[in-house]
Amino acid sequence: MTRITLPRPETRGRVSVEEAIHERISRRSFQDQSLSLAQAGQLLWSAGGLGAAATAGVTRAAPSAGATYPLELYLAAGRVEGLDAGLYHYDFRAHALEILQRADLRSRLARACLGQKVVAQAPASMVMVALYERTTRRYGERGYRYVYMEAGYVSQNIYLQAEALQLATVAVGAFDDAAVKEILAVEGAPLLLMPVGIR
Repeated sequence: MTRITLPRPETRGRVSVEEAIHERISRRSFQDQSLSLAQAGQLLWSAGGLGAAATAGVTRAAPSAGATYPLELYLAAGRVEGLDAGLYHYDFRAHALEILQRADLRSRLARACLGQKVVAQAPASMVMVALYERTTRRYGERGYRYVYMEAGYVSQNIYLQAEALQLATVAVGAFDDAAVKEILAVEGAPLLLMPVGIR
């Protein structure tokens, strides 16, 4: 399997958390430019990369109930410098991408997202897929709630990181679940797409 190592994530930004929160809005239009590999990597790290060491061990960028981490992160890339168009899985331990499909999926995903053109127009989309059993195995039915809560944490991290990088993004939750799952051809349930681009 082809693995692409991502540039080391920045942990000292030029935008304060307060500024990013204040300026954060959903943005649905993008300039006709590619994302850099560093930008894509920074977004992925903010969503689910390794964090600082804690008393219970290494943490990740977003909290998770019982450290069960039910979300898998994918990048549907169309125009990212240094990447072929395709679907990539984010390996958070190595801060690297593993290519799963070599095809530009953006138009197909846009159709599955009820025709939302923003998904086709963005150079890439972050995709969250839930493996519920990681959390429900420990917490039973209540685990579903925790998975949805985690998707909220992760999406907010992406929003704030995009703001800090002067990128545009929007959370897309309206889609045909079965169609998106068929396009991705991965295990788990698609929960959220976040198209990203230069604003």
